[in-house]
Amino acid sequence: MPLKIAFAASRAAVAQTARAALIGRYGDADPGAADVIVALGGDGFMLQTLHDTRAMRAPVYGMNRGTIGFLMNEYGEGDLIARLEAAEEAELNPLSMTVQDIHGGRHQALAINEVSLLRSGPQAAKLRITVDGRLRMDELVCDGALVATPAGSTAYNYSAHGPVLPIGSDVLALTAVAAFRPRRWRGALLPKMAHVRFDVLEVDKRPVMAEADSRSIRDVVSVEIQSEPSVVHRILFDPGHGLEERLISEQFT
Repeated sequence: MPLKIAFAASRAAVAQTARAALIGRYGDADPGAADVIVALGGDGFMLQTLHDTRAMRAPVYGMNRGTIGFLMNEYGEGDLIARLEAAEEAELNPLSMTVQDIHGGRHQALAINEVSLLRSGPQAAKLRITVDGRLRMDELVCDGALVATPAGSTAYNYSAHGPVLPIGSDVLALTAVAAFRPRRWRGALLPKMAHVRFDVLEVDKRPVMAEADSRSIRDVVSVEIQSEPSVVHRILFDPGHGLEERLISEQFT
């Protein structure tokens, strides 16, 4: 039977043009019945597509019609079926974020790359860090902090001088953003199943916001983060260009 492909594209004109051209060649299946979903855009759109399709059976194959494209394959129209049939699959577990805000609200979200806390006022944030119920740091004064998965370790985490994690490692990166006290504290490596809690100190004076893959929540009191093994995102890559190779290559550029 022919491969059933569903095409999704970001709003960018170049992505929409590519989607129209590909549909003209290969047709367009309903995402719920597709064998594979092809996402056209950049990394932000890929994350959005993975979140939107996580309840569907089809894996996602990205083609870069955006900017960075770390999670994407190169764009090409002519040999798509052969590329999809030869593609290698990577499975990713997202992070679960639970936020308590100053109004008593409780918010939950999933993050494939990272969960980050960032100051949202003129003064540095003050955070208390607890890991698996054990207090690890009484007070971190910083612009923010984040917990990143291996897949997200080359994104914001890397920009904040956090470590690049091998894609198959059962490790999370806890990384500080512009730490002031302890001076130049860079963070820690944690087991994948660790439960991390941040408590915001001096909430009124030093407001903090939390983000999970760009979903933002303001006026945070506490944030709890842990891996969510019950959710599995399936991503397809061209042979020799998977996440493991990309993570290694990123460190030599």
